[in-house]
Amino acid sequence: MTEQLVRPDPISGFPEWLPEVRLVEQHWLDKIRQIFESYGFCSIETPSVERLDVLQSKGETSQEVYTLQRLQADAKDQTDASLGLHFDLTVPFARYVAANAGRLVFPFKRYQIQRVWRGERPQEGRYREFTQCDIDVIGQDNVPLHFDSELLRIVVEVLTALDLPAWTVNVNNRKVLQGFYEGLGIHDTMAVIRVVDKIDKIGPDAVSDLLASDVGLTADQVSATRSLALIRGTDSTVIDEIRALGVKSDLLEEGLTELGQLLDSFADLPAGTVTADLSIARGLDYYTGTVYEAKFLDWPGYGSISAGGRYENLTGSFTRKKLPGIGLSIGLTRIFAKLVAEGLIQTGPSSPTDVLVVVPSDDRRIDAQSAAATLRGRGLNVELYHQADKIAKQLKYASRKQIPFVWFPPFEDGRDHEVKDMASGEQSVADPAAWSRA
Repeated sequence: MTEQLVRPDPISGFPEWLPEVRLVEQHWLDKIRQIFESYGFCSIETPSVERLDVLQSKGETSQEVYTLQRLQADAKDQTDASLGLHFDLTVPFARYVAANAGRLVFPFKRYQIQRVWRGERPQEGRYREFTQCDIDVIGQDNVPLHFDSELLRIVVEVLTALDLPAWTVNVNNRKVLQGFYEGLGIHDTMAVIRVVDKIDKIGPDAVSDLLASDVGLTADQVSATRSLALIRGTDSTVIDEIRALGVKSDLLEEGLTELGQLLDSFADLPAGTVTADLSIARGLDYYTGTVYEAKFLDWPGYGSISAGGRYENLTGSFTRKKLPGIGLSIGLTRIFAKLVAEGLIQTGPSSPTDVLVVVPSDDRRIDAQSAAATLRGRGLNVELYHQADKIAKQLKYASRKQIPFVWFPPFEDGRDHEVKDMASGEQSVADPAAWSRA
């Protein structure tokens, strides 16, 4: 009886790349890590698994949690039933800070680059497993406003370093939104924010209809809310446009001051890098000040590629200490997968190898191993060919993997080492203790 083969297809929503594509992704990760650290952010890593009560503490996406159950577990054994894979890095970070508050130095500046899991329907830009790159500044009692500008500059620097297609960072301030709505006499401001946050997906007309039918706003309130949401600008003149709508409240003025200062701090950046967009709401309840989202300009319907904002007490579910902060997340997989799909990832070699060392014969393998070890000791990535094949076959292997140099140890005693430049075809005598790729 023929054994039934298992299909090797990857699971939908779990991206995987060929080696040459994965090398580009790793290069991106290295760039992001370097930029985060250049601003003084330290790395932490939290477990992939958290207790369900921790994951559900914010209540926003608890229905998307992958819970744990061992395949061979007894039906009565519920040991792992209260555990789940984290669906973002924010909730685990909040727990981490609460657990270690007495040992951290504040303001605590951390970055975290890890995979997360969400049990949702896969579609373009949305995956069941993906990599997030988060940074946060969290303080005791307060976090200075200049960190709002610093984190946005980090986003701009990362997106620029990755050489992405055209993008912009859209900013707003939740105090402006809540203060404006309160000035209109609206009591359930969060309900309005959640609806306005859908404007990119459903459009202004549909948002207006929902504000009237679902939230119960009057015609004048809907009109003013819509007018605010349609304001855009790249400098602090947008503050005048908002004030021209005639709505007043103390919270609104506080938010306008913060938004104006933020926009002024980016006057040195190219026009359009940072845009004030009064429709940006970020529907999560815990945001209290600056909020922002970065998006591709050529794909306006595609999800945000970076987002975040300021919060007053993200750790409130875990401690009574007031620990406010500001944070952002860069959706590495969302960005990378889009560029792969559009054919915009420029791949190179399928291997990180700098030099392939030829094995001339079984008798000379020790010489080949010695040459490879010497070259590795000088910082090169060196692969030793796996067997004593014909030289033409070993060269073909190097060519297929786009390895730039091939090293020939002595074929017999008294001969010199030689190295071949695969691009130019030149082959010359070389010393493994002194040679370097020019």
